Amino acid sequence: MQLEQGPRSAEADWSGTVPNAFDGRVLGFVVVIAGLAASLNVPYGGIPFAAVAFVVLAVLGVVAHVLGERQLRRITDGLVERWVEAGGHVEDVTRSDSGMRTEWTVHTPDGDVTIGGIALVPISRVSIEWQGVTDSMDASEADENIDALAASLYEELFEIGPATRRR
Repeated sequence: MQLEQGPRSAEADWSGTVPNAFDGRVLGFVVVIAGLAASLNVPYGGIPFAAVAFVVLAVLGVVAHVLGERQLRRITDGLVERWVEAGGHVEDVTRSDSGMRTEWTVHTPDGDVTIGGIALVPISRVSIEWQGVTDSMDASEADENIDALAASLYEELFEIGPATRRR
């Protein structure tokens, strides 16, 4: 499903890139959990076994975060790209911090849209917040249905005027 092609926005300020979002807090959480899980192995396999378990768990956690971050970034990039192609005005996309979530803020003339979620595959979820309303879905589902998601969000964000939204 393709977005309706509106007039190409000559005002788009967006540079075409979504910033990286490797989150030190999530990586720290992964290392702490790997350390705790590995410490449970000390009585059963000794220090060498616990060290190997720590390394394996930490590497798996970091890989899960990297893959989750890439998936969320790909969704954010896909949504913004489709909105701009359809004629929506996107001023900028910036990285934002909120707890343990990986988020980007899409700046538009009608307000900011926050796209983000938990960046740990296979439990990655994406949420989209605009004007205090949040919609959340599984990240792999959003990735598979990016065209339909972009089209429905485009209609709400760019085609319905701010005065209409307030009624």
